[in-house]
Amino acid sequence: MALSEFELIRRFFTYPARHAVLGVGDDAAIVRAGRGTELVISTDMLVAGTHFFRDADPRKLGHKALAVNLSDMAAMGATPRWVTLSVAFPRVDTRWLADFMGGFMRLARRHGVDLVGGDTTRGPLNICVQIMGEVPRGRALRRDGARTGDDIWVSGTLGDAALALAMRRGRILATSRERRALMHKLDAPVPRVGLGAALRGIARGAIDISDGLIADLGHICERSRVSAVVQFEHLPASATMRRNLGRPAARAALLSGGDDYELCFTASRARREAIARLAKRLRLKLTRIGRIARQRRGAPLVTVLDAAGRPVDPKRAGYEHFK
Repeated sequence: MALSEFELIRRFFTYPARHAVLGVGDDAAIVRAGRGTELVISTDMLVAGTHFFRDADPRKLGHKALAVNLSDMAAMGATPRWVTLSVAFPRVDTRWLADFMGGFMRLARRHGVDLVGGDTTRGPLNICVQIMGEVPRGRALRRDGARTGDDIWVSGTLGDAALALAMRRGRILATSRERRALMHKLDAPVPRVGLGAALRGIARGAIDISDGLIADLGHICERSRVSAVVQFEHLPASATMRRNLGRPAARAALLSGGDDYELCFTASRARREAIARLAKRLRLKLTRIGRIARQRRGAPLVTVLDAAGRPVDPKRAGYEHFK
């Protein structure tokens, strides 16, 4: 027997909403923000064949659909609170939905996030998540805060998700163990929510790396009216990435690959010790990769230099949806 839309909602999308006045089941949700806080809101859409493979594991896809939105909260230094989820699918597959929502809600519970609404419809597989969070008034991390002389930092390692795509397309070779590790980076990114909150009052400019380091650092530079100088040899890379750096596909992944969902941020030189303590407390690798400089007319927003001080051509800045 086919399930109606409302039966689907009751069975797969209705969960207790601990941080909401009213959750799923009405025309709209009602949430109450804390006193002295600001709401932070972001939306991301994932389209089959564009943002994920059509045969993607639904449980991992559910995780990733929320993780990319949690990463936006992390980039703003916000505490995530509520999400809405809209899904279009060509046919009702209850097993697929159960696995997808299992991955989605497991991550939601880990971060104390309530699912408070959304929509379902028939159509090509498409997932849209809107997330809302809170940040103390005036304390949000923003792209327009970088200043000349700031250090540039990134969390984790870069490029492994893009390297996984290169591997699937036969552009690099990997052992079975490396293949599993790379695909895990692509399928199950770790949103740096704790780091984002801890960087309030430390970082000046911040962004999450979703479209590639060069492109996303360029967004900080554009909004802050500065430029960036990055040292290629300082970029944090996994052992698999370093083993493949002689290949153009690997170098492109490191500089311009998307789907990392690590944080890139700038901070005053005076904050180096505080950032070192933060890395130790969070047990998270934080790497200083360059510096913020004055913007020069006609010069690129982001310049990458090799060990000899020569410019490195990234070939492309990063992922763009309409190119």
